[in-house]
Amino acid sequence: MANPELTLRKAVTRTGWRRAGVLGALMAAAALTEGLGLVLLVPMLAALGAADQGGLPAWLAALLPSQLAPLLALFVVLVVLRAGLAGLRNLAQLQFEVAMVDGLRNRAWSALLHCDWRVLAPLSRSDSTALLVGEIDRIGLGVNQLLGALTQAVTLAAIALAALAISPLAAGLAAFGGLAALLLQRRLRTRAGLLGQALSQTYALVLRQFSEGLGALRLIKSLGREAAMEREVAGALAEMRAAQYAFTRDVALGRVLLHGGAALLLAVLTWLAIERWQAGPATILPLVALFARALPLLGALQEAWQGWAHARAPINGTLALIERAEAAREPADPAIAAPVLSAQLRLEQVSVSFSGAEHPALHQVSATIPARGITAITGPSGAGKSTLADLIGGLLSPDSGEVRIDGAMLEGPLRRAWRSRVAYVQQDPVLLSASLRDNLRWAAPDASDAQLHTALEAASAGFAAALPQGLDTLLGDGGRALSGGERQRLMLARALLRDPALLILDEATSALDAENEAAIAEALVRLKERMAVVVIGHRGALPLLADHTIRLKQGRCVDSAERTLAPRGDFGAN
Repeated sequence: MANPELTLRKAVTRTGWRRAGVLGALMAAAALTEGLGLVLLVPMLAALGAADQGGLPAWLAALLPSQLAPLLALFVVLVVLRAGLAGLRNLAQLQFEVAMVDGLRNRAWSALLHCDWRVLAPLSRSDSTALLVGEIDRIGLGVNQLLGALTQAVTLAAIALAALAISPLAAGLAAFGGLAALLLQRRLRTRAGLLGQALSQTYALVLRQFSEGLGALRLIKSLGREAAMEREVAGALAEMRAAQYAFTRDVALGRVLLHGGAALLLAVLTWLAIERWQAGPATILPLVALFARALPLLGALQEAWQGWAHARAPINGTLALIERAEAAREPADPAIAAPVLSAQLRLEQVSVSFSGAEHPALHQVSATIPARGITAITGPSGAGKSTLADLIGGLLSPDSGEVRIDGAMLEGPLRRAWRSRVAYVQQDPVLLSASLRDNLRWAAPDASDAQLHTALEAASAGFAAALPQGLDTLLGDGGRALSGGERQRLMLARALLRDPALLILDEATSALDAENEAAIAEALVRLKERMAVVVIGHRGALPLLADHTIRLKQGRCVDSAERTLAPRGDFGAN
């Protein structure tokens, strides 16, 4: 796992060293103009009647005018210049922060999109959403704090140089005291990191509860669980707010301790300068101004440091997700064409195991799926049906054994290319809150309206012609304007727009009534003459249509079109 302090360095690499260099130059320039403006107090006081330049080095005193009018003019120029530089610095800082945060979010999303299905499938959807949406925004706040800390540190360095020019002894003592104050608050920064981790965990919990609750509103109301769900969410919110309040309290405590200690140090140094070192007004007043300016900067530096420590948890989580997903990135080669399925898709002794599972999902399965016709994959829940579908669809590669298409082994970039010839219809319809046309074109962006109507007809979705605005009809959130059967037939139509060689229906009609199931069955009977249709299910009408059947139990093939029923002693009772 990468060190979180390296995050900014990685972000600079991706954002561009040129932008980082410009930001650093603007920080330094704005800080130097402020330090020089404070140094001007010395010759100003001298011009107002002090006997000398207050101990400024001879070379610096020679560079500055001695008359009040040009000193005031130079002061005005420095103030205006510093304001302009500060504005440019803030703009550059925002651009850097946005580029880094958006770069991390895009990189994380890209890593998930291209990640191997074996790694991607077990990931918690709510946790990944919390990271992509909320946690990366927290990283943005942390980066903002870190850049603010750098700005304050550079400004403090400029003020320290100005103080050294006026009184090296006082400046050295003040710098030592400021560093000591920052080091003494190390425990608060450590606690900020722990609170940041707690906030990440509770934020993910809150998002998970809302996500699951919204998906189960009908069940919640039917079971009378409204009050219980209210209590669960309220408890999670209370934990999240407790972590936020504790961090804010620690920041306030650190501010009190730091400001109090710095004020005491300033008072002691002022007393020493007057009573022990016999310094005059031309030295004392500029030093007081410098230290008074440095005090809030020191406090802001401590708070920014705490804020950066607080952001370590989302940084760790984001980097862990990115590194894990990128390590499992699927190989791709655009030059490799998808294999042509003209005879059969063959599985030869394939086995698949998932991390943490007690038993393999598939164990030495051999079966054949003809290039034309309907093949049913049946078996009880947990038998390995969906895993087998993922294998033939090119989402998974087996741990052992082979998947072949007309003799070509499905592996590496060829497996990914094969997915362009596969269409998948899952049990839960996935429809966008958009028009019917946009939903269909999700599978084929360049499809014409004529092609859309042809696909709808092939999927027995003639009801679409009667929709109020036809293809322009808005389907609502998740297609709620349609019935369950209508949504599934639209999913089938969308799949057919890919002109697939292999069509997979994974429990696609398990929740439909007989009429809708019959409509989909009618469509499949027409389609089987031009493609391989694989129906996954353990009940309903679709498996009865199959020309071939593959029966699974506990990850083993207990019957298929090319195998006799296995001995009872090998696979158990059916």
